Amino acid sequence: MLRVTAFIALVSIFGAIPSSASSSELRTVGTVDLERYLGTWYEIASYPAWFQKNCTAVTAEYARRDDGLIEVVNSCRKKTLDGKLKRSTGKAKIVDTDSNARLKVSFFGPFWGPYWIIDLDPDYGWAVVGVPSRKYLWILSRTPQMDEEIYSGILERLIDQGYDPDRLNRTLQPSGVEPTP
Repeated sequence: MLRVTAFIALVSIFGAIPSSASSSELRTVGTVDLERYLGTWYEIASYPAWFQKNCTAVTAEYARRDDGLIEVVNSCRKKTLDGKLKRSTGKAKIVDTDSNARLKVSFFGPFWGPYWIIDLDPDYGWAVVGVPSRKYLWILSRTPQMDEEIYSGILERLIDQGYDPDRLNRTLQPSGVEPTP
């Protein structure tokens, strides 16, 4: 019974069972310079996920670990911008070393889920992360706000990747926050 429960949790979290929307393979960007990708990202929008319920001011911080993996620290404020801080620490590993665009992340135990960089600003000012099942999607920026023209362009490209932009929820972020390298 415990194994069945663990499998159901894994499927729920990472979308391991493909949906009909994933009839074509999700495309990643050609290459990612991991050193430029590391640092703090602000979530601009995302598909609803149970593990982010009532989250505002969502950030993701990536840093190299001594063991070669990448430390992942996801943070959010509950319900309001000054709400209780919630933080989850995990790790990521590169799956496709040719491009560095396909990673796997783990926040508990031996369970790893896909983390694919599917759109990326050439200057690393924004990124889009998805999973092959298209169950999850995150639009990230180095700043808490994103230019609407850039956001609209991302939405257009997401349709070509089999994502439904209407499912995105904009993430409430504080204004006037200085970007973090």
